[in-house]
Amino acid sequence: MTLMQTSTTSNLTPQQQAVDRPGGLLSDSVRDKPRLLSIVLPAFNEARNLAILLPELSLKLSGQAQQLELLVIDDGSSDDTVLVVQSLMAQGLPVRLLRLSRNFGKEAALCAGLDAADGDAVIIMDSDGQHPISSALQMLEDWRAGFDVVYAVQKGRSESQSLARRSYTKVFYWLMRHGSRVDMPPNAGDFRLLDRKVVLVLRRLPERARYMKGLFAWVGFKAKALEYVPDARLHGESTFGYMQLLSFAVVGLTAFTKMPLRLVSVLGLMVSLVSVGFGFWIVMEKAVFGQPVSGFTTLAASITFLAGVQLLCLGIIAEYLGRVFDEVKQRPLYVTQDLTPPLQAPESK
Repeated sequence: MTLMQTSTTSNLTPQQQAVDRPGGLLSDSVRDKPRLLSIVLPAFNEARNLAILLPELSLKLSGQAQQLELLVIDDGSSDDTVLVVQSLMAQGLPVRLLRLSRNFGKEAALCAGLDAADGDAVIIMDSDGQHPISSALQMLEDWRAGFDVVYAVQKGRSESQSLARRSYTKVFYWLMRHGSRVDMPPNAGDFRLLDRKVVLVLRRLPERARYMKGLFAWVGFKAKALEYVPDARLHGESTFGYMQLLSFAVVGLTAFTKMPLRLVSVLGLMVSLVSVGFGFWIVMEKAVFGQPVSGFTTLAASITFLAGVQLLCLGIIAEYLGRVFDEVKQRPLYVTQDLTPPLQAPESK
C-alpha cells in the first residue's frame, strides 16, 4: 500500500480506495450526514465527568448523524465509571460500554475503541470534558467537506508549558523530523475525527508498542488541522505526569525513528577522534617538550568517561531491543471483559 503523509490534498491509490466503506469510492465532494457517528471515549476513573459529559454529547450530537453511538472504554477503573455508564444506558442514551480486563493504558484503550467503533465517522475525545463539543461539530463540518482526518491542535499550548518541557518537546520533534519520514504536527493530540477508511487502515497495523500520534500521521489521507482551546476539566486532576510523558516519548522515538542509533554512531566517532587527538598530544608533550606523562588521574578520568559513553549507548540500543522483545511475544494489545452489542442500526435511505 502506498501511504502518504498528512497534507491538504490527497490522491488515493487503488489499495487505499479498496478499504473505503461499502457503497463505492468517496470523492472530495460534500458528504451527507454519517449513517452512524461513533464517539470513542477512553475512561479511567472518570465516573463524575462521564455523568455530565455523556448526556451533553447525546444532546448536541444526536442530530448530526442518522445514528449516534457513545462508546466508553473502561480501562480498568476502580471508581463507579461502569455503574454510571450502565445507568445512562438504562435511561436510553445511545451509549455502549467496552470493559477491559485491567488497566492497559490509554493507547491500548484507544485501539480497543477503534476496533469496536462502527461509525462512518469516528471522533476520539477525552472523558474529562476538556475537548469542546463545538470543536467536534466543526470536525464533522470538515468531514462533510471531504476531509478524511481532522485533528485538533491546542492553541497556546507551548506558552503554557514550562521552559524545560518546551525544550524537551523541541528536541523530541527535531529527532522525529530528521529521523523519520512521518510528519507529526506539534501540539496535536488524540482529539480528532477519522473517516471509516482511516479506521480500517489503523486496525491493520500490527505493532504492539503503540504511539497513536505517530500512527495517525503515518496513515496519511486528506487531513486538516483545527485549532481549539481546551475547556476546564470537569472534575478531578490529570494523572499523566512527567515520567509517563518521558516513557511516551521513548516509545514514539523507538517506534518511528532510528535517529538515536545514528547519534550513538556519531558520538562513538567523536570519542574516537578525541581519544586519538589526546594520545597524539601526550606523545608530542613527551617527545618535544619533555613533559612527563600523567599517570593515574588521566587514566581514571578517561576510563570513567568512556564507561559512561558505553553505558549510554547500550541503554539506547537496549530500548530498541526491548521493542523487538515486546513485538515477538505477540501478546494482544488488550483483553476485553465485556462489550455492549452494537446499537440498532438505522435503516438505509
